[in-house]
Amino acid sequence: MVPTGQRLQPRPGSSEELAAFTGIQSRLAPMYRTVFSDDSAPRTVVVIPSLSLDPIELRKIKGVRHYEERMLCLLMLLRLPNTNVIYVTSQPIHPSIIDYYIHLLPGVPGRHAHNRLTLLDCDDGSPDPLTQKIVDRPRLIQRISEAIPDKRSAHITCFNATHMERTLAVRLGIPLYACDPALNHLGDKSHGRELFGRVGIDHPEGAEHLRDENDVVAALAELRGRNPRLRRAVVKLNEGFSGEGNAMFAFHDAPASTGLESWIRRNIFERLTFEAEGESWEPFMAKYREMGGIVEEFLDGDKVSPSVQCRIDPTGGRQIVSSHDQVLGGRTGQVFLGCTFPAHADYRGEIHEAACRVADELAAAGVIGRFSIDFVSVRGPEGWKHYALEMNLRKGGTTLPYLMLRFLTGGAYDVDHGIYTTPTGQARYYHASDNVEKQQYRGLTPDDLIDIVVQNELHFRSHRQQGVVFHLIGALSEFGKLGVVGIGHSPERASQLYQETVEVLDRETGSDVSIDLRESPSGGAGDPSLPQVAQERNETRQPQYPSP
Repeated sequence: MVPTGQRLQPRPGSSEELAAFTGIQSRLAPMYRTVFSDDSAPRTVVVIPSLSLDPIELRKIKGVRHYEERMLCLLMLLRLPNTNVIYVTSQPIHPSIIDYYIHLLPGVPGRHAHNRLTLLDCDDGSPDPLTQKIVDRPRLIQRISEAIPDKRSAHITCFNATHMERTLAVRLGIPLYACDPALNHLGDKSHGRELFGRVGIDHPEGAEHLRDENDVVAALAELRGRNPRLRRAVVKLNEGFSGEGNAMFAFHDAPASTGLESWIRRNIFERLTFEAEGESWEPFMAKYREMGGIVEEFLDGDKVSPSVQCRIDPTGGRQIVSSHDQVLGGRTGQVFLGCTFPAHADYRGEIHEAACRVADELAAAGVIGRFSIDFVSVRGPEGWKHYALEMNLRKGGTTLPYLMLRFLTGGAYDVDHGIYTTPTGQARYYHASDNVEKQQYRGLTPDDLIDIVVQNELHFRSHRQQGVVFHLIGALSEFGKLGVVGIGHSPERASQLYQETVEVLDRETGSDVSIDLRESPSGGAGDPSLPQVAQERNETRQPQYPSP
């Protein structure tokens, strides 16, 4: 047992902690039926925006310590008059950023919202996961506990759930609305491929549960042996994310089956292109040996990369939450840059159906919370063919923009028609990115950004239910990086708002107004806003919406 405040708590990972967690989680389904369904019911939401992921992989993301701000969209829960929000971060958030989100609240006086918001921090800028910092600070846990008016109507929400979030739930004595950490393995790339096979969803040819260099070489040889015309294959870390844990292997000039495996072994060092900047063979394979991975074919052709976001509630109910067309960039076109909502009408119904099969399988295994499924869809003479790539049993890059749209407008996603409509029946679309980034943006403070937004009338307007919303504001001054969501009455208007925002930022900072790949996820093959090298790489692109 370990002390927390005046109480003794079970040690992390012990049988006593697991039993306590099971007991606490049993309260979640009854709470969901009574509290979650009633907007006026008193409740407390403890937001823990920790990226509890592999620290070495996290370092590949520029400005990652500011990603704790991405869940500030949950401050919009303060629109519910009897809801309290406790938001915990590693370091204090700039007051202007908090004011920005409070100002977005529809129909709620700012003072009323502020009175129901508790902001706490660890005063710790180290790269350790936020949740671990909290667990290591019993006095902070005590302050969180004291800020909860009634634990019978309180729960924790987080970016992803690990053994650390489980420990925190036990020490606070409130349930965790997320996937049980004991089931996290179901969402890695190897188990994802197995699940897709069980439910009859196409996925790229490949091999899973690989452990080392020998496995990778053998899997590459087998893939090429089965398909002598295969040009490229992808080597993926089981727990890589945003495409940063991927590497591309090129087969050009490879021999026929005789001597193929030996040729791959000799050439793998120079033929493997790592998606993450600064990555190299030794650290990549060290991480591969630690977490395992997969090898699969790289699908060429006229393609897009849609995704579906789902939710399994604590009572076992399954729901399609949203669909998106992802925009991918990076060295080999595998890094998540942004998305448009919803996915294109030509295929969104087909990916919805595939996602429902996955949701049924996960629900049967006991998974709860949000998860997403990423696809690559290739267009052929007879239409689109969809290949499932991976699952993420957590919130992700498409979660934030959809939550902002949902909280700001109060509408809903019509799964049957694949359209989001406001309470007045108007359709809404968005164009979003976490990666609006330029060197020239560095030095802009949160107050500078807000001044620019107001002076150029870019802010979201509640009466029109259109405009631009920002996130990752804290990363702007140091890294020149910002998140932007353009919400409009049509896909074209949403993209226009996004583009106008980048152009304004460029003008205000004296930047070149041309928009490159990392700044705009709107371009497709042949789009003049994409650099030529990106077009030549045949990267996964966004489909072009037809004119209305």
